[in-house]
Amino acid sequence: MSKSPADNVISLYREHAAAFEKNRNHEFIERTWLNRFLELLPGSRSDVLDIGCGNGAPMARYLIQNGCRVTGVDTSLPLLARARASLPQQRWIAADMRQMPVTGPFHGLLAWHSFFHLSPEDQRPMFATFRRLAAQGAVLMFTSGTRLGEAIGQFEGKPLYHGSLDTREYQELLSASGFTVVRHVDNDATCGGATVWLAKWDGGGRFGARSDT
Repeated sequence: MSKSPADNVISLYREHAAAFEKNRNHEFIERTWLNRFLELLPGSRSDVLDIGCGNGAPMARYLIQNGCRVTGVDTSLPLLARARASLPQQRWIAADMRQMPVTGPFHGLLAWHSFFHLSPEDQRPMFATFRRLAAQGAVLMFTSGTRLGEAIGQFEGKPLYHGSLDTREYQELLSASGFTVVRHVDNDATCGGATVWLAKWDGGGRFGARSDT
């Protein structure tokens, strides 16, 4: 039986690490969202888990420049090797986010353009993982789609899988895990059309979302 596109995401990023680095948007359009993330962290020496960290640029590097201690998790060994070479003082771990080997707790959890490569079925249990890894008051930021379903893009001429839940289910899963949504924007035109969730763990499980959809 042939693999589905969802099963091929890991091998794509392993085989085409150089192409990923070359094609990565170098304008750093994510800076505004990272600044919002940083503003919610409890202090200047916060521990942040970068889930799907790639080569550490530009996201992890910016967090480090702003005083964070970063633990990066990714399945692409070539990209992790680049992260270790350029940012050797941080922790870089080869692992699948669905079997997270770290224990935390972390003050910040970041899954930027990585979480949405999981199928809807694999995304749902990740919220329990976010909760397990979160310190009191932890900040969570991730990107997603806007509707339940799957979409197939292209990377180096091969299908690249994306999955999504719908907005209501993301809200419900965040709330059930004790995260309050601080900001949510669908298809942010200032950030390459990304749909972004920024939430803070308070243990209460209540809604408090500001949604700019």
